[in-house]
Amino acid sequence: MRPWKHMAPATLLALTLLGGCKGCKGESASTTGGDEGRASSIRSGVKVPLPDGWSAQVAPDESFQAGPPGRPVLRVDLKRGDGEQMPSVDTLADRIREELKDFELSFDQEETTDRYALVRITLAPRLADGGVGQEAPGFFGARRVDDDLFLCASLPGASPEEVRLATEACREIQVQGALP
Repeated sequence: MRPWKHMAPATLLALTLLGGCKGCKGESASTTGGDEGRASSIRSGVKVPLPDGWSAQVAPDESFQAGPPGRPVLRVDLKRGDGEQMPSVDTLADRIREELKDFELSFDQEETTDRYALVRITLAPRLADGGVGQEAPGFFGARRVDDDLFLCASLPGASPEEVRLATEACREIQVQGALP
């Protein structure tokens, strides 16, 4: 038996796509006030704009996680120096299809620029009787800032609105002094 079979599908895909946060040791999350919601630092000078009421923390696996109090819905992993390896929206979509082949998928939004690639999906497990289980929203994205790559994903249990807000936060990750 494969131990990952017991994990929520979105968690499994997030871990597969994101692959951990190399080089994040010793970094901490902090929040500061801002005009549009709040921004949270995952390292000195890195800002992740968060909706009002969301909080952030560095998880035990060293990923940055944020969401409404007590319930993270956004995961961000920093890949220092990997900015040139930013996946395209097509690469993200192919990986999602590959990793979630046991699910019905709907690709609801694909957005790409030279600085980010974002994919929002709806997924539902295929049931043994040929039916389809309950649908859930999700998103996966990559944001390039200078030489760094930020990989983002929604976490299981996020509502459609939370997925939308998480997508916006990923799109707007910035580093002070860097180009947008």
